[in-house]
Amino acid sequence: MSVFNLPAWIKPHLFTDKKFSDLTPHELYDLRARTANFRHSSPDVSVVIPAWNEENNIFRAISSLVSNKTDLKVEIVVINNNSTDNTQYVLEELGVTNYFQPIQGIASARSMGLTQAKGRFHLCADSDTFYPPHWIDLMIKPMMRDKEIVGVYGRYSFIPPSGEERSMLWIYEKITGILIRIRKKKMEFINVLGFNMGFVTDVGRVNGGFEVTEARKFSNIAGTEGFVEESEDGRMALNLKKTGQLKLVTNSKARVFTSSRRLVAEGGIFKSFTNRLKLHTNRFSEYIIGK
Repeated sequence: MSVFNLPAWIKPHLFTDKKFSDLTPHELYDLRARTANFRHSSPDVSVVIPAWNEENNIFRAISSLVSNKTDLKVEIVVINNNSTDNTQYVLEELGVTNYFQPIQGIASARSMGLTQAKGRFHLCADSDTFYPPHWIDLMIKPMMRDKEIVGVYGRYSFIPPSGEERSMLWIYEKITGILIRIRKKKMEFINVLGFNMGFVTDVGRVNGGFEVTEARKFSNIAGTEGFVEESEDGRMALNLKKTGQLKLVTNSKARVFTSSRRLVAEGGIFKSFTNRLKLHTNRFSEYIIGK
């Protein structure tokens, strides 16, 4: 993976400097046509995306997902979580299966997605993330091959803010990769992130799903008022481990690329990087011996 450049597969989905309203008739037709292939009524896989005010991001994520090469039957489901912008309009224009969740919070959105999903396997995605061409197959494969594996999670990289290089992000990703390996034995649930994870649908449902004690908001920024540490993705990971094992998908072709807007919101990439490094340093003993 390049320190400076994004992979070639991502470029057709960037729609650089375009809002949804800027798409040409040809681009819109192409998106609709590809989306129609991911609307199976009896799917093998459900890809579920929570969305809150994502009108100018979600069509990019969907574009990458509906470019996946797979022989599996797939449905894409979006949970509109009280969006006040044109997210609903975008979903209807693209013909994406969607449901409205009036209870605010990512946990509520993901829980509704779990209820509505029809697939045997459930993949979690996000509105600000790009998915490589073989992501669906590579994430599902471990669970199809081994019944002991009931959940999977993958690696990720960041897309830099406009005009900035990836070098600092690349360093952070390398350190994160080491931490993932260290945490795998005692605190694996921390590794499991909602924009790049999957599980056997029925196992997720019967073991408690995404239920948390306090729901976090989409703009859950560390250091701000109302920040919630408990996450619905980590809770799902713990619930899955009641039944079976989790698998880290290490294939480079399964690596997703997600927005760095959360890092920017935390005060910029450098500040976020140093704050997270301090946090991991303070918790390092927990990663090794557990809580």
